[in-house]
Amino acid sequence: MTIIPGPHQLSGRAVRFLSALILTLALLLLAAPAFGQQDYVARFDAYGGYAFLDSPHVSLFENGFAAQAGVRPRRWLSLGFDYSRTSGDLTLTPNLLLDSLQQSLGAQLTQMVAAHMIPANYALVVPTHSVTQTFAAGPQLAYRGMKHATLFWRPVFAGIIHEVATPMPTDAIATAVVKQLAPEGKKTDNVMFIGFGGGFDILLSKHIGWRTQADLVYDHLFNDMLKDARFTVRFSAGPCFNFGGNVAK
Repeated sequence: MTIIPGPHQLSGRAVRFLSALILTLALLLLAAPAFGQQDYVARFDAYGGYAFLDSPHVSLFENGFAAQAGVRPRRWLSLGFDYSRTSGDLTLTPNLLLDSLQQSLGAQLTQMVAAHMIPANYALVVPTHSVTQTFAAGPQLAYRGMKHATLFWRPVFAGIIHEVATPMPTDAIATAVVKQLAPEGKKTDNVMFIGFGGGFDILLSKHIGWRTQADLVYDHLFNDMLKDARFTVRFSAGPCFNFGGNVAK
């Protein structure tokens, strides 16, 4: 049976990305005295770029895109909305399920082994394709002490995750189990999540920049079937656009 990391663990990939982001933020902050402050801070901003979601507890890594839009009531404060759509594959194993489902499946498989319907070493494994959409909103705090870079933090934000999981069983036993757990051939769920994060914009011109950002969110998708909540890292990078009048100092 596959060993899955605990719900409070992050994958090496996620740790590397978060560490690199924190290091870059620290270096930019240390370099702040060498740069002048920003004269122009646009009232509005928009963003679109590559995104990934990494949920190590279920060994799910998804690639896709993200988009954002925001308004700046103050130079140091933005209020915005973001959306992402990603997809990827994971492997469902019994240890991820609710204890009651594990016991029920275990009893069924034991009976089948006793009846010589399956070998004693049979392992239930169900490859699954996932498509995830996130919708989030919240405040963002900005540091603009550098002329060509902006640091920002999201102390807390909330949103909804919409996920569609489509099992793709590879044997008759797994197919029968999927029919029990997902009679329609797929599972769909919508849950609230909370998170925090941050990033930075490299300002290439007055209106165009390059944004790099990462968030850590917590949710419990499919709680009628999966026993654990999970942490998910959302990472995104791409061009950002600033427009509108200059926000007064």
